[in-house]
Amino acid sequence: MDWVPEFQNPGRLWTLALLPVLIIAYLIVLRLKGRVALRFTNTGVLGRVVGSQKRWTRHLFVAMSLASLVVLGLAYANPLGTDKQPRERATIVLVIDTSQSMSAEDVPPNRLDAAKQAAQDFLHELPDTYNVAVVSMAGTPSIVIPPTTDRGATERAIDALELADGTAIGDSITTALKAVDQAPAGDEEEAAPAMIVMLSDGTNTDGPPPAEAATQAKQREIPIYTIAYGTQNGFVDLDGKRENVAPDTATLKSIADATGGTAVDADNADSLKSAYKEIGSAIGYEEVKKPITATYAAVALGFAVIAALGAVFMAARWPR
Repeated sequence: MDWVPEFQNPGRLWTLALLPVLIIAYLIVLRLKGRVALRFTNTGVLGRVVGSQKRWTRHLFVAMSLASLVVLGLAYANPLGTDKQPRERATIVLVIDTSQSMSAEDVPPNRLDAAKQAAQDFLHELPDTYNVAVVSMAGTPSIVIPPTTDRGATERAIDALELADGTAIGDSITTALKAVDQAPAGDEEEAAPAMIVMLSDGTNTDGPPPAEAATQAKQREIPIYTIAYGTQNGFVDLDGKRENVAPDTATLKSIADATGGTAVDADNADSLKSAYKEIGSAIGYEEVKKPITATYAAVALGFAVIAALGAVFMAARWPR
């Protein structure tokens, strides 16, 4: 669960075992003190000796003392938090739908041309160190350009995309995974993290179910970010017949959810740019673990200060 903290030195949490010991000792002291009070029948004199402190205040300050010890014990184990930092390198595969439905003009001048422009704008926002590949999604998906840092070549590959028959979403994911395998190794020992950005405006019509390919991506820890593109009223005229080409938002969302990506919708040029911007923010950063011991120590200090004030309060003889 996300709310359970991680620790750099979990073996040091043994210090928390002292808490029940201290609580038991405190309860024993209270019990012994109660017996002494029963034997002291002159309560007026007893009140003048020990003062008129309320029982609940004593319990509160003791609780603050114990809380400070608990938080200090957690701090001793070096708790870890998460922070986002820019990725230095990555492999991004742009999967762009080129099926006949992309000729719909509900997004002017048409879906495909608007998608090309948005993809190029997205390309320019990526760091120069990112390798980018392009996959054409149709009935027979293909790698238009393998992963490269040559932005000019990638831009020309996007410009060259043309309409084709069919929509094979599952095969397109498989093809994108093959494109990831073509990424340059680089000088680092570990491969750069890979992500797939898929834009589609239709329903899977060819090849295996998209869920099967999504499972492969999940197993390889490659998230897929999807953009459901177009309006619900979009249409194309094929073979003299008008067909509705509304995006299959449910399928695309299931792909993103299954692989740890994000699903967004875009029904016009501006929202498409926003969708790419949102995805760019997600893939441009990675979560890293960092020590947050100082935060825990500050909380422990707060509890300790309250407990110390309580000790002063109980020790002082206030005028009556």
